[in-house]
Amino acid sequence: MAILLGVLAALVAGALAYSMLSAIAATRYLAAPVPPESNLHEPISILKPLSGLDEGLEENLRSFFEQDYEGAFELIFAVRQESDLCVPLVRRLCAEYASIPSRLILTGEPPYPHAKVFSLARMMTEAWNDLVVMSDSDIRVTRDFLRRVAGEFADGVTALATCPYRAVAGPSFWSRMEAEGMNTTFWQGALTARMLEGMKFAVGPTIVGRRKFIDETGGIEGLKDYLAEDFELGRRTAAAGHRVILSSYVVEHRIGSESLAQNLGHRVRWARTGRRSRPSGYFGQIFTYPLPLALILWACAGFAWWPVVATTFAIRAMAGWLTSQIVLGARVNWLLLPLEDVLGLMTWVAGFFGNSITWRGRTYRLDREGRAIALEPGA
Repeated sequence: MAILLGVLAALVAGALAYSMLSAIAATRYLAAPVPPESNLHEPISILKPLSGLDEGLEENLRSFFEQDYEGAFELIFAVRQESDLCVPLVRRLCAEYASIPSRLILTGEPPYPHAKVFSLARMMTEAWNDLVVMSDSDIRVTRDFLRRVAGEFADGVTALATCPYRAVAGPSFWSRMEAEGMNTTFWQGALTARMLEGMKFAVGPTIVGRRKFIDETGGIEGLKDYLAEDFELGRRTAAAGHRVILSSYVVEHRIGSESLAQNLGHRVRWARTGRRSRPSGYFGQIFTYPLPLALILWACAGFAWWPVVATTFAIRAMAGWLTSQIVLGARVNWLLLPLEDVLGLMTWVAGFFGNSITWRGRTYRLDREGRAIALEPGA
């Protein structure tokens, strides 16, 4: 028992140190100078892969049409088939905003598992401009979005920028839980990695980049075998010696509603994908769950250890609040945060078991490089 308590105490201490590091990382991100809004009026291509009629899709898409940007910009949408439920909406918006160049392309069925990469590759070939915005359907922005991100590329050196996102939950309980984890645990980890290692990664769902640098690293289609194509794009770009940044602009990620089964399914998918994409970093994620670790220590050591739990909650709350509310502009739900931390630790443990995932109705095996290999039904 003494050895177990010693291990748990060491884990709690490491998790508290991590929480303090994440707080420092958040303050450093906030202190970074924000580039002035661009005066170059550089033309921009916005690429939007779509599938289905998501909750709030019209408002999300309108926010990209209604940009207060003096330069030229175009919007390109991609769906597989004309029968997709979002097609009438997209065609109506393209007609309503006729002064803005926009078009919808039908890609057909993708020849490889990653449909999003296939759509992006098709749109990239039709894009007119070097500066491209790759943004998912569930993203909503304000009118100054293009001005802000264009300013970050005005130096002529920046190759890729990841936009932090503020997760906005749907009405379901599990959606609110997921948003709590994204706005605290996930972005604490991303900001800490940025501080300690630099930006050697990228995170969807909104990435801005220069085509010439993307093409140098193998192009979008070179990511077709990677489920975490956003992470791999950032890794390749940084490895090639190009500048990757975390943007100063925070987008809204409208995650919608979902059931318990859907929520647990993609949590495990993310966990297994993260373990394959970044194995050493995945092991270190245990330190991102200080409160559950402190509760386990308390349960094993006895009631006298309650000050450890109280201190841990205070430090974890401070770090989570700084990231969620101050960096991202999302209020912390203090009732859900402890529950999300416990569920997060359980999901992290589950991520060590199994190398297969189910994604969009198909089953894949993840190899050691994080590539997804489609399995035949029943395999």
